[in-house]
Amino acid sequence: MAVRDISLDHSLPDNLDAERFVLGAVMSSETAFLQVAGTLTADDFSLEKHKRIFLRMSELHERGEKIDRVTLANELMKAGQLQSVDGLSYLVSLDDGLPQLVNLDSYVAIVKEKALLRRIIAVSQDTINRCLTCEEEPAQILGAVEDAFMKLGEVQSRNSLSSPAQIIEEYEGGINAFLDTSKRIKGISTGYLKFDEMTGGLREGELIILAARPAMGKTALALNIAQHVATNHQNPKAVAVFSLEMSKESLLTRMLCSAARVDQQRFRAGYLNADERQQLREAMVELVEAPLFLDDTAGTNLMDVHSKLRRLQAENELGLVVIDYLQLMQGRGRFENRVQEISSLSRGLKLMSKELRVPFLVLSQLSRAPESRTGDHRPMLSDLRESGSIEQDADMVAFIFREEVYRPDKESLKGIAELILAKQRNGPTGRLKLAFLNRYTKFENMAADTGEDSPGFE
Repeated sequence: MAVRDISLDHSLPDNLDAERFVLGAVMSSETAFLQVAGTLTADDFSLEKHKRIFLRMSELHERGEKIDRVTLANELMKAGQLQSVDGLSYLVSLDDGLPQLVNLDSYVAIVKEKALLRRIIAVSQDTINRCLTCEEEPAQILGAVEDAFMKLGEVQSRNSLSSPAQIIEEYEGGINAFLDTSKRIKGISTGYLKFDEMTGGLREGELIILAARPAMGKTALALNIAQHVATNHQNPKAVAVFSLEMSKESLLTRMLCSAARVDQQRFRAGYLNADERQQLREAMVELVEAPLFLDDTAGTNLMDVHSKLRRLQAENELGLVVIDYLQLMQGRGRFENRVQEISSLSRGLKLMSKELRVPFLVLSQLSRAPESRTGDHRPMLSDLRESGSIEQDADMVAFIFREEVYRPDKESLKGIAELILAKQRNGPTGRLKLAFLNRYTKFENMAADTGEDSPGFE
């Protein structure tokens, strides 16, 4: 059965009255152009003559000249466009019956909304045409579509300038919450006291990069944080973990053994005593009841992640997204090199975190530079592999460093890890120590941070 093309029955979305009122308002008020120009561009108008009129208005404003019927008609005449906009009589008609200027923001919003609808239609039509011609690979077309729609969303999400009064009015909890640090909304706790103290927790809309050399424990730390967020008895939140390297079963095994404090090797080999089996059962009950969601789809891309998170967020209070790891994600479309592709992915993840208002904990590889340095092997921001814009897009960059990996013969270093906070937009940088229980692939607070007895290193 043929699908009817409804585009044949409809013209492109527009609101000519709103466009006329906006242009008429600019000619009637000396301050109206400033109110309009911060939001609209010439391309937001649907009629070609309205685009030309707005462009000429812009040129008059840039030269500091007054915008009215006479100056605008003269400007159009010099450009040879007066007749193409239906002459002076049309300019005169623009402010005939003009409503009150207090409604100008509403008319601007209408023009902007119709322009966005036309752009969505244009992208969709271009996609249909490319699919019908079959001149490109489907993955290439999908990449172009993903990029085009994300750019539309980025433009749409740009907010206008806000006054302090507007910011406080929109702030959850109002002025009292804004001024009282004890009442201000805090980020999501990671379970690591010193880290939460330095960062205030993981905050919505932030892109957090956790990087380390292989075998340092970046997956273990990310899973420990995810597990803490999902099983927090005071305020559990849904966590989505996208693993591009490990299977869902392996992830669950790690989390289970970590929570139960059972040796993974003994678990896999089946050499467990009664106490360990009981610990595993209790840990499994907690995990089964937690709002924890795992995805091990190979070759995941931004569009896959976005669509899955949208569905998850509609049903749960999404608190954290973990991606393990950035360099295994696939970018859609063509890139000149790998650095450009990784830069596109990091930028896309940052935009997604802002749109969904959820912190993204993204794992990343490091280059071999730390190993080639003599003396101090601690990683630096320049060690981010195929860094491109990773450092630029990230709100926070943290590195895991375990000196025992480089000096295995020194007993005093065993079980001690450093978390290096190398970048933080809204807070301090520095180092903090964590205990690493290798048998359980588990990071814990140091005893000195909790005031409790040492967990012991085995």
